[in-house]
Amino acid sequence: MTRAVLVSRSAAPAVTDVDLPAPGAREALVTVTRSSVNYKDGLAVAGDPGVVRTDPLVPGIDVVGTVAAVGSDVRDVAVGERVVLTGAGSGETRHGGWAEQCVVPVDSLVALPDGIDDDLAAAIGTAGFTAMLSVLALERVVAPEDGPVLVTGASGGVGTVAIALLAARGYRVTASTGRPENGDSLRALGATDVVDRAQFADPGKPMQRAVWAGAVDSVGGATLANVLAATRYGGAVTACGLAQDTTLSTTVLPFILRGVSLLGIDSVAAPLDLRQRAWARLGTDLDPALLRAVTRTVGLAEAIEVGAAVVAGRVHGRTVVDVRR
Repeated sequence: MTRAVLVSRSAAPAVTDVDLPAPGAREALVTVTRSSVNYKDGLAVAGDPGVVRTDPLVPGIDVVGTVAAVGSDVRDVAVGERVVLTGAGSGETRHGGWAEQCVVPVDSLVALPDGIDDDLAAAIGTAGFTAMLSVLALERVVAPEDGPVLVTGASGGVGTVAIALLAARGYRVTASTGRPENGDSLRALGATDVVDRAQFADPGKPMQRAVWAGAVDSVGGATLANVLAATRYGGAVTACGLAQDTTLSTTVLPFILRGVSLLGIDSVAAPLDLRQRAWARLGTDLDPALLRAVTRTVGLAEAIEVGAAVVAGRVHGRTVVDVRR
């Protein structure tokens, strides 16, 4: 048995005791110290069927802790090793990290770099991992000297980490947010300019004045279409979220007239070598103090309430879950 948040179609989310199976082939039992609250976790708390693929379910797409036991055919993960897992079905198709223990697939399990403690790993979580994947993709096409880079959804988890990472690499970052009260915080992360997301929110012309050398978009919808339309020749935009909409109504013009690249970012099924490379870069590129300044910690019961606030767009930065509280 493990203490956890349980989501069920027949009852409201609550902290309770949950039975856990022993780890099977290519699985490990992790004693969880920290998790975090992500957009998907908020949807899980709300019972969204697109996220909750099994009933009942423990949310928590991020798992940080120490390996307590391993199943058969596991030789690449050792008992006692500090590890992090993001996505890979946790909190969707299998019980996730909002629990004191969790069974996880070892093929997506990353040993934490020495410079990243459990609190920082959870603050980074899926959001920071996705931001790092976006930066890795963007920097293959766009150099800092090419011009300004836009980060949409800048007050969210992906946005805040992306700003810090890009600024650390020398990019000039413009943050787009619907919460102007976060302007000082976004500038402290490294943004040189802060703009109102309203200027991107409605459908616009298929080709617009070329402004951005690149962009990290976690919003989708009309925002992504407008960003593509305003990207400079040879620029690139990464797409990793759908906070505004899943649809993308645009034309081929930015692609065939300006050579713009649209780069898809998937953090859920990312292969282990890419996960390891991203976490290694997070250990060297991300200033822990910047992320800790926009991170708060809650217990399991509080995480349920925070999940709803994340979906409503009322949470700035990152929320760590201390599963022992």
